Amino acid sequence: MTTLPPLAGRRCAHPVNLLHATLFFSPDLDAEFKGLGIEDTSAIRLATRSAPLGAVGAGTVAAAFYNYEHAFLARHLPAVWETASPAAVLDARLRAVDATYRRLLGDEAVASAEMAEAAELALRAAEACTRHARPLYSGNADLPVPDAPHLRLWHAATLLREHRGDGHVAALLSAGLDPVEALASHTATGKGMAPRWVLGTRGWGRADWDAAVARLTERGLLDAEGELTEAGTALREALEVETDRLDAAPYAHLGAAGTARLTELAKGFLVTAAGAGAFPAGLTGKG
Repeated sequence: MTTLPPLAGRRCAHPVNLLHATLFFSPDLDAEFKGLGIEDTSAIRLATRSAPLGAVGAGTVAAAFYNYEHAFLARHLPAVWETASPAAVLDARLRAVDATYRRLLGDEAVASAEMAEAAELALRAAEACTRHARPLYSGNADLPVPDAPHLRLWHAATLLREHRGDGHVAALLSAGLDPVEALASHTATGKGMAPRWVLGTRGWGRADWDAAVARLTERGLLDAEGELTEAGTALREALEVETDRLDAAPYAHLGAAGTARLTELAKGFLVTAAGAGAFPAGLTGKG
């Protein structure tokens, strides 16, 4: 392993994560699941992400996903597996990735040497990921690596995203932030999902959100206007630093040059995807 420039891993993880996340906003995913007989948007997204864990119920997903409300999960899990098996869901999500990347990036980019290079760099980084205490990474790591370069890139991006996410959950627990406090404090940074998106996708109600804001204010992490205080800003940065530490191995394994090149390629693909409408307006921010 090699020493990387400061924040190199975090800067690489960001565009790689967003390339993974394009799937969850894709109409191609909805179309694939409708073919399986599943039309509820929440059920589609929950099944898509949890399928590598098997036919799990709400309890397992609440633990692994961290910031979803249990009763909300229980409305969809494990019932969704009665309509489509995890294996069928995994096949559907790869078909949706194929359609999504072709629609957002174009067939030329999908078949490009840069796509193949990005895939191999991301897979090489993922070689250094570890399984212990990382359920979502480990479940995805048990899946076969696809053959097509663009599907290989998405698979590797998923491994890297879930590896970092599993570590971030550990950091949240250490910081003493419960699920809604974690969401509200992230939104307060201006980089997290807007409240309406959080409430619409995680199952929490406005009263849950307001109560979390009140707790954060009492702890001195938010001010009366709901902005991060100096202590709140320091806590959020400490969370990212700890997440970086827990997620350092893949990028150290890839090396400084490889990490820089993967960052460059991922950013290029992400700019194209975003320009093609990969993400809805108003997804992030405080409003």
